[in-house]
Amino acid sequence: MPAPHPACPAGWHVHDIVPHLQMRVVRDMPGLSPALEAEIDRLWAAAQRRMDGRLFNGRVFSADAIAPDHLTGHWTEFRRIVAQMDQPGLFEALRLRPLAVNGILLGPDGVVLGQRPADAVYQPGQWQAPPAGSVDIRSARPDGSVDVLAALFAELREEVGLPADAVHDPRLLGIVEHAGSHVLDLGIALRTRLRAAEIRAAHAAAGDGEYRSLAVIPPADLPGFLAQAGSALAVQTPLFLARMGLLRRGTGTG
Repeated sequence: MPAPHPACPAGWHVHDIVPHLQMRVVRDMPGLSPALEAEIDRLWAAAQRRMDGRLFNGRVFSADAIAPDHLTGHWTEFRRIVAQMDQPGLFEALRLRPLAVNGILLGPDGVVLGQRPADAVYQPGQWQAPPAGSVDIRSARPDGSVDVLAALFAELREEVGLPADAVHDPRLLGIVEHAGSHVLDLGIALRTRLRAAEIRAAHAAAGDGEYRSLAVIPPADLPGFLAQAGSALAVQTPLFLARMGLLRRGTGTG
């Protein structure tokens, strides 16, 4: 097991990975007891009411095993993930570790950060690095492998309004496992030649509203910005920034 990252808060964990991490589906989604299905139905219905029916019960990759060179797992229902997020104690029965991609986009003017809406289903109101989102079944390949870059580029277009050819040199940074929810954020460094004004214009024209606003922060200003964000800063963000060499480890997590 890799040593804990020095900037990782209690209950969180950073998994070290190789640059060419492989992901593969190795089993079907397991069945659940009627009682557990009923509890998930109850929690899903409550979440749908909170979100005015906007949630979609799609399929998301959940890791069963994590190693430096591979993840293996299965496609699970989003409703199960929402239930485990709402009631972390369900992890003992569900054992879900849903995978998400989290791009850290660096351009000539700095790093792109975005603030999530106050009504988001997860990490509402927090600042994080876009693009980010679940690895859903659109990333499935016929051979059972999972194309995480396809997931990342889909989020880039949907959330930031940028096409895949606007970025270059993707590099895997590590996986941050969230406390409680066991969400796995796969950090991926991205580069762009676009200036801050061009990125903001693309977001304003074609972004899907996943972020209330975008900020482009020069590396020298990151410690101050993250300190000001305080508890509204997503824990995984400074961990990935540190792994890119943009932030001293231990900065920005309180």
